[in-house]
Amino acid sequence: MVSMQRMATLILREAVKTEVTDIHFVPRKNHTIIYFRYGKRLVPKHYIPHYESDRLISHFKFIASMDIGEKRKPQNGAYSTDIEGYEIGLRFSTLPSQYNESLVIRILPQSSHISSHNVSLFPTMSRKILAMLKHAHGMIILTGPTGSGKTSTLYSLLNDNSNLFNRSIITLEDPIEKKTDSLLQVEVNEKAGVTYATGLKAILRHDPDIIMVGEIRDAQTAKIAVRAALTGHLVLTTMHTRNAVGAIHRLVEFGVAWKQIEQTLVAITAQRLVELTCPFCEGECTDFCYSCGRLKRAGVFELLSGRELNQALKAAKSSENNYEPYFSLKSALKKGVALGYVKESEFNRWILDEKS
Repeated sequence: MVSMQRMATLILREAVKTEVTDIHFVPRKNHTIIYFRYGKRLVPKHYIPHYESDRLISHFKFIASMDIGEKRKPQNGAYSTDIEGYEIGLRFSTLPSQYNESLVIRILPQSSHISSHNVSLFPTMSRKILAMLKHAHGMIILTGPTGSGKTSTLYSLLNDNSNLFNRSIITLEDPIEKKTDSLLQVEVNEKAGVTYATGLKAILRHDPDIIMVGEIRDAQTAKIAVRAALTGHLVLTTMHTRNAVGAIHRLVEFGVAWKQIEQTLVAITAQRLVELTCPFCEGECTDFCYSCGRLKRAGVFELLSGRELNQALKAAKSSENNYEPYFSLKSALKKGVALGYVKESEFNRWILDEKS
């Protein structure tokens, strides 16, 4: 009989090998299904009885320092391990359900690093995004839905900037998504008194060149990020919005004054990860293709900076909602489809998302 530790290792190894982003344990009436997420697709991989899923989930909760006996309340945890020679960060989330406890594991490769020159499908856009970091002060916001790759883009820009230009970069995150030696990373820990507000005050006294605020989730973090930018530092952060213009409206909703927005904002990007066509196969890859089972994705971007950002700010201030930048997501996706890099289904899916 295979031990729970061995079974857990095999599941994680299979997921890492095929570049899975999330593992879902979904309880049904008679069994539990283990799904692997490949981009937007959830693929069923294993069907196991409830008693096995209970033991597996308990094992994962134990290594993540979660309460094994508590099954009625949602819990969160984290754990780092080595799989196939790669350092992997794991984030755990449990939910009680009508049949059994459900678990989702987010897989965060710690050692994988995308060069900032390759963050976009199009090299010209990669250079434009990298040029944003030449600003000495102000705020740069990277937007996009969950799983759009904005955190990976953020780390790529910061890592390369630290290594190439020897700049002092300090991050304030909740939690730390990816550990790296190039950055000085600070994790929010409210139990220890390290909140966004106290953390930022301490960081400002630490002589940083660039400050990264993990994510703007509410009015407090929005005002903290703006306050840091007003002190003469370059601040990078992320936000969940549909497009670049949406970040401006979101800041207003969070109570940031228009004058502060105009003084601090230097650039906004909106990002999507799109599935690429295989250069060897037509449509879906066959079992004989080396790329079969591996997710081939690249980032496409919408960019607001300079004159276009000023136009977007004026449009947002006058409540115009139809402003579209020259470098829009729509034009980037159309270009990718026309050149044969991007599947047409990806463009159609984006259109549906915009209409919903």
